[in-house]
This record gives sequence, structure tokens and C-alpha cells, in this order.
Amino acid sequence: MTAKTVRREDARLLTGSGRYTADWNLPAQLYAYFLRSDRAHAEIASIDAKSASARPGVHLVLTGADYAASGWKSLPGGVAYEGVGGQKQKKPFWPALAQNKVRYVGQPVALVVAESPALAQDASEDIAVDYRDLPAAVGFEAATRAGAPQLHEDIPGNLGFEYESGDRLAAEAAFAGAALRSRLTMRSQRLVGNPIEPRAFLAGFDAASGVFTVYSPSQGVNGMRGFIAAATGLPGEKIRVVTQDVGGSFGIRSFSYAEHIAVMLAAQKLGRPVKWVATRSEIFLSDNHGRGLALTGELALDREGNFLALRFEDTADLGAYATPFGAQIGTRNITVTMGGVYRIPAMVAHTRVAYSNAVPVSAYRGAGRPDIACAIERLVDHAAAEHGFDPIALRRKNFVPPEAMPYKTANGTTYDCGEFECVMDKALGLADWNGFAARRERSRREGKLRGIGVATFLETSAPGLAPKDQAHARFDKTGDLHVYTVSQSTGQGHETAFVRILREGLGLADHHFDERIRIHEGDPDLPVVGNGTGGSRSLYGAGSAVKLLGPKLIETAKPHAAAALGSASVEYAGGAFRAAGKSIGFFELARKLAAQASSPHPMDCVAEGTFGATFPNGCHVAEVEIDPQTGVVDVVNYATVDDIGNVVDHTSVEGQVHGGVLQGVGQALAEHAIYDRETGQLLAGSFMDYPMPRADWMRAIRCDEHPVPTKSNALGAKGVGESGTSGALGATMNAILNAVRPAGIADLDMPVTPDRLWRALRDARGKTS
Repeated sequence: MTAKTVRREDARLLTGSGRYTADWNLPAQLYAYFLRSDRAHAEIASIDAKSASARPGVHLVLTGADYAASGWKSLPGGVAYEGVGGQKQKKPFWPALAQNKVRYVGQPVALVVAESPALAQDASEDIAVDYRDLPAAVGFEAATRAGAPQLHEDIPGNLGFEYESGDRLAAEAAFAGAALRSRLTMRSQRLVGNPIEPRAFLAGFDAASGVFTVYSPSQGVNGMRGFIAAATGLPGEKIRVVTQDVGGSFGIRSFSYAEHIAVMLAAQKLGRPVKWVATRSEIFLSDNHGRGLALTGELALDREGNFLALRFEDTADLGAYATPFGAQIGTRNITVTMGGVYRIPAMVAHTRVAYSNAVPVSAYRGAGRPDIACAIERLVDHAAAEHGFDPIALRRKNFVPPEAMPYKTANGTTYDCGEFECVMDKALGLADWNGFAARRERSRREGKLRGIGVATFLETSAPGLAPKDQAHARFDKTGDLHVYTVSQSTGQGHETAFVRILREGLGLADHHFDERIRIHEGDPDLPVVGNGTGGSRSLYGAGSAVKLLGPKLIETAKPHAAAALGSASVEYAGGAFRAAGKSIGFFELARKLAAQASSPHPMDCVAEGTFGATFPNGCHVAEVEIDPQTGVVDVVNYATVDDIGNVVDHTSVEGQVHGGVLQGVGQALAEHAIYDRETGQLLAGSFMDYPMPRADWMRAIRCDEHPVPTKSNALGAKGVGESGTSGALGATMNAILNAVRPAGIADLDMPVTPDRLWRALRDARGKTS
């Protein structure tokens, strides 16, 4: 790796010099431990915490009764938009500590605060909880069947929301006249995010001011602060959120959690800081899960293979409570791009979401977009196989052409730009698609099955919840520039990208100037308007604000440069101001003004803008080899071509794509949060029984780009964080099915584990023998 490809943050993070939440400590802090429900569904008859409270070194035990007495509120969640018939989402009350009932294994029941983590854990074993067990319902189907146990009294049938997008009558009419139809159900199983940094939280409370200072991994302090304010009823200015380094997120850290609110209550009651650091076992039991969707799609075609209509009937398992993103994933997020990259004259999708006795579901890398992309691409491949079309030719025939841009889909989404056929052709070349037949024959001679699969996908990157994105520029006493945004890096390399954007905007070619620029994300004492990291919008949101900051800084500095040069006006180029044969460098001017002890610094300024959603797209080609004797799938080749608009840092882009692809392959082949259907116990509660994807699963991956810049933001960028996952699910599954379809297998569910595939191959041989 050359010096130019090393990210600014790498040296700090790789040498242990980073500062994660567990690294923070405050004077006189105490330690928290949570007693969690060991059953999925039960009434709480009584809780006796006297023995635990009496232990030496124990300072406090909190239960649901204490939370009720505090007057604090339900954890926020749910969607504000209306569903079918104008209905609102039914959202149950969600306490930070269980009240009256527990509704999933791992739900916090009591909080113990003591002098050490070990003492708090030991004391938790003295808490006596008397439960009256209730039957459990795990998953959408179990929760909505006739006679299913009801989780919440005010939500009959456990059905929380019903949503529809598109024109049902138009779709039904198109299906009625279609010569060809294909139907497929794609189940996207529950997943555990498992970021490398376990969740942690430290809360301090100042009684005099009524201000909480909390330390937590997050995807942006504004979202975290908003969640805490809603749960506690406190005004936002009474909550200071501190996040420095974050070891992975994937969407599950967009907002706060029940444990955070309970820790804050303990800190307030004790008047001392309280710290909690989760174990990996707690991560499985308490971090929001991902996916939990089932999408049944139908495609109508004419005899020539032109797409006529598409309809989906979808279900979503929310888990026990409504997170801020849970219902949105299964409704708007899987319908906004339900047509993918294709011209489809009529579309409709109907979704039902339900509560069940499992960990609540929230955003997980892609938040529904990989699921709908996979469903579309699997359905297109299925239709090609079912009706005798070449899968590449079928796609080519139905792509939205560049000349149709901007293109408004049948359910109202407008794509601004894209060259889908060019992207696919580039990917096919990168993957040597035409040479596959020879490779398949070689595998056949070795007793292996070989398959190749393509996924041409489009996703939307988030428009954001904040009205605008800001970047604040502040100069310190030495004249160094500090830039403040809200977007929080969780491993994406924001420092590298944002410094490069600003240095280039200031015309500073020399990398030496990088040391004069420092990036700060989410300073608790500087209110910055903006969106957190989520939906692949950091670069084109916060990054665009940083892009606009360059010319804003130059214009702000010009009158001061003119005064320094003794001229009425100056010109700026190459990092310096010039007039009448004299010049002064940008940072030379900043240092001179700082020496004059002016506060604030006269060059301080703010740049801002409103940047809408974009539509990253791409084509992935996966090639797999399968050992029919063991069912083991080996991903032998993988190629990606992405249209993510203008690229700022190719190294970071490639890293994002690699990570996203491997997470998608992990879902396709291995990962699954499995619950016992009778008891509601989580059976995949550790890395002993929840396989994580490994680096050696992707020995041969080649990446390229086909940028079609967007005009919706200052950078012309589209976002890349989730594109790898959005392409990987469909490409990997299509490759596996391409390999096993000649053996008589037309469909498989994720994850395609060796056992599941071996059994399917055995059963297929039995049917033909």
C-alpha cells in the first residue's frame, strides 16, 4: 500500500490509539448490569430485588416499576405516514425496563448498579422474578395465525400496519391479459448485525443544570439525541451526546436503546456516572435484528419477454416492539425502487407488518433495499428459466434506457440518471461471462456443479430527515482549520474523504496541508444541523456541505486577504491570495488572523445545502462451485461494476464494496438468527452457532466503476455503503440456482447452508431415480 492510499484515520485505529465508548471513563463512575428475560412471553407476577440491593457494593436496583414512577415515556418508534385506508401504525408502549410482561428473550427486566461489573452481575442472580408463562409466537406467520397469542392488549391479531404502493387495478388488468407469468417467494431471514465494537453506554448527570452527558457509539449525535429526548421527555439542549470512534454499525446504531435510557435513569437517581458495556452474548439478545421479510413477487410478460406488470405481496416481522425504522423497512423501503432497473408499466405492492416474540427489527445494511433488489433479480432469472429466455437478453430488453431519464416508475419514484445496460456489459466483461461454459465443463469433469449469476440492481440512498446538511468551519489559535459535521464515521473513512474534498476545493495540491485540517463529527457543544450516517448518504450529504465550504471559506477570507496585502481586491488560486505582485497563503492568512487574538476567528463560516435522494445502481456477477457430496458452496469468482456517481476516494469505495458484498454473501450462505418456534428461545446466540462470513470466502473479487454523475448534490455522488449488499444477495442466489437447476432444483431459501443444499440435491436425485 502506497502512502497515497493510506487513510488518515488508519494509523490511529490500527495502533490502538482510537477512542471507543468503552474507553471513556468518568470520575466516581459505577457499573451497570442488566437482568434479562429468559423467556419469550410471560406475565411478571412479582420481582423481589431486596437481596440484590442488600449486597455490599450495590448502589441501586431498578425495575419496570421504577421506570413507571420516573414519568419517562415509551421508547420512540413507528412511522408517521398512513397505510391502507388511511390507517396509522399501531405502536405499543415500550418501556426501558419490562412492565407487567416480557415479550422476547433478552428484554431488560432489571438494572443493577454496583462498584464493579462483576459485582453487578453477581447481584443480579439474587433478583427473584416470578413469571407466569404465556405461549410464544415467533415470526409473521405464527403471530398472525388464528388463535395466536396476543402480545399487546391494544393491538388485536398482532397486526401493526398495512401498506400499499402502486396501482392495483392497472396491475391486475395487465396480469389478466399477459401471455406469461412467473411467481417466486423470497424469504430474507433474520440477521444479527454483530459490529466488531460491542454496544456500550456511559451516562453522567449534572443535577445543578439538569444536563445529561452520554457517551455511545452512534451513526450521528442528532438522531441519538432525538431518541433520548423523546423517551425521557427532556429538551434536546439537556442532552449532550459524545461519540468519537465507532467500530461498525450497519444501521443498528442509528438510534438509542432501552438499556441507554435505563442507565440514564440510574445516573440521575444516584448522582454518579453509570457505565454499561455489553457482552457479545447480549449483542445477540438485545441489538436490533435485521431483515425478517418475506416477499412474494409475480411478473407478467408478453410472449416476446417484455415486462408488463409486477406485483408483490409482502410480510414483515417487527419483533416485539416498533423501532424507528422497523415498519419503514417493510413498507416504503422495499417499494420505493420495486421496479429496479426495468421499465414496468404497472406495479403494486401490499405489505403487512406484525409484532412477534422476538428481538425488535430495525435497519441493517440496506434496510430493505437489498431484499427488494434480490427479489426482483431472482424473479427475473426465474422467469427466464421458466419461459425459455436468455437471462441477459431478457434484462437487456427491459432496461430503462438512458434517453428515458428522468424516468418515473409506475408507483411514483423518479430516477434521475443511469446507464444500466452499459453497467451490465462492463460487469459481464469483467466476469468473463462468455468463458463460463468452459469453466463449467471443467468443474463437471471434477464432479462439481458450477453456476454463474447476475444481478442488475438499483437502490435509493436516503433523502435524510434533517432539513439540510451543514459544515461548520472554525479556526483555532494556531490557524488550523476544524470542520464540524453531524455524519458519524463507523469505519467508512470520512476523515480521508472530507479532508480531500476540502483541500481540493481550496486548491491545496500539497498533501502537507492535510495536517492543517481536522474533521469533527458531532461535537456536543456545537449545534450543527444535518443527517447522521445512514442510507449511504454521508458523502453526498455532509460531503456536499464540505464541498460548498471551500468557496465559502475563500469568499469569507477575501476581504481579510485584501487588507493584509494592502489592496482593494484580491484573486485566489492554488491555495493563495494575490494582488499587486504580492501573495499570502490561505493558512498563512488564517495563522496571522489567529495571532491577532480575535474570537471568533474572522474566517469562521458555515456552508449548507439540501441534498435529495440519489439512485446508486450496479451489476454484480457471482460464480460458484458446489461439491454435491457435501453441499459446500465456494464463491470462486465475483465481479462488481457500480454507478455511484463521482468517486472521491477509490480505496474507500473498494473497501465499502468488498465489505457489503461479503455481508450479502454471508446472508446468502450462512447467517440466520434462528428461534425455537415453540419456546421463542434464540438458538443462534453465539458465534458457535451463528456463522459469520470470513475473508477467505471471497478470494477473487474484481471491482470497477461506471460513474454517471447526479445533479442532486454538490459532488455528483450517489452513495456506496449498501450497494455491495444490494447486489450480492441476488447475484449469489442466482449463481447457486444456475448451478443446481440442471439437477432439478428450481428454488432455495437463504441461507443456502451445506446441509440444506445437500438435502435438496439428495431429494432431487431421489425424484429422478
